[in-house]
Amino acid sequence: MTIPPFERGMVVVGAGECGLRAAIGLRERGSTAPVTLIGAELHLPYERPPLSKDAMAIDGGPEPKAVASRDMLEEQGVSLIAGAEVVAIDRSAKAVRLSTGGLIPYDKLLLATGARPRRLPMAEGLSACVYLRTFDDARAIRAHLTRGVRVAVIGGGFIGLELAASARRLGCPVTVVESLPRLLMRAVPADIAEVIEREHRDRGVDILTGMTIEAIEETETGLRIALAGGRTVEADLCIVGIGAVPNVELAEGAGLATSNGIAVDAELRTSDPDIFAAGDCCSFPLDLYGGRRLRLEAWRNAQEQGALAAANMLGGHEGHDAVPWFWSDQYDLGLQIAGLCDEGRHVVRRDLGEGSFILFHLAEDGRLVAASGIGPGTAVARDIRLAEMLIARRSRPVPQDLAAPHVKLKALLAA
Repeated sequence: MTIPPFERGMVVVGAGECGLRAAIGLRERGSTAPVTLIGAELHLPYERPPLSKDAMAIDGGPEPKAVASRDMLEEQGVSLIAGAEVVAIDRSAKAVRLSTGGLIPYDKLLLATGARPRRLPMAEGLSACVYLRTFDDARAIRAHLTRGVRVAVIGGGFIGLELAASARRLGCPVTVVESLPRLLMRAVPADIAEVIEREHRDRGVDILTGMTIEAIEETETGLRIALAGGRTVEADLCIVGIGAVPNVELAEGAGLATSNGIAVDAELRTSDPDIFAAGDCCSFPLDLYGGRRLRLEAWRNAQEQGALAAANMLGGHEGHDAVPWFWSDQYDLGLQIAGLCDEGRHVVRRDLGEGSFILFHLAEDGRLVAASGIGPGTAVARDIRLAEMLIARRSRPVPQDLAAPHVKLKALLAA
């Protein structure tokens, strides 16, 4: 591989929020080296979370909520190459090859390649079966969501349910098909899943759990989804939301280690010390949970790891120690989770009134390892934030104090 005659610098592959945060972070930390940000999409970096939520239901459809303008990138000295994919990494020459054939050399390289929707084999080739990941995906879905259009959502996870809520707001009949016994089986405790399911049913969503799909076929009027047991669902549009797959192909092609994502250490270094990975595409050990290796598909994690990668690309040795945090909107309900619920062995409930509550998840030794809450709007946000701080401090609060609404979490934090 021949290296073109221009200066090496910092190269970031992936122009989502994680990659952008890293590129800007390099400048904020004083780097004067060339910074190149490479994105496969033609759009400027934008926020993905709104695509399945309010942005889908607004009049006129979604618009990309840009998190950087070209002027801002120019002011920061970040060169954005949009609409190009990196197809190979030459580790010996320390250069990446673009789909256009160009080469960009690097001193340090960050892979922020994200993830893509998991495909449903029986839906392949059917134009009315769609997935959501990018703004262009959202715009294509929104074009179908007019009043009366029958929508089937395959997968009762967050993305599927958020899209179900948006479709109902637009007047579409919606059926959600989930193969597991309940909604959000892997994501939230049963008590919270019950609240979300009840809200969807009250809004007119037909929810079918414990149902496996045997076939999907096109008909003269749309789609027929055949379920085990003989039941069928008729739809005009089928939205598939059955999880995501990390984009590791570039890393694997370069011989980097992978393990449910691009494997990195606590400082986000891959098996090559000059290559880092961050965001949805990487798995990393978290000391807070005994070095458990995680891969998080979360907006805040992408931002945090982008900033951390920038620091360590410049010679830092900061470890990732942030408490995992996630949020979702379901109609007027706001859900927030701090920590890892599956690390808990005991659950303590605190009722906050007006249907809001928080579940505190305690390990065997009494340490608070997670808090999950739901309520109207931002009703649980403040207490989840305080719980997050307790988790970070490895606190062992008295369970009775956690359950009692009159005991302020801020007081527990001070203690």
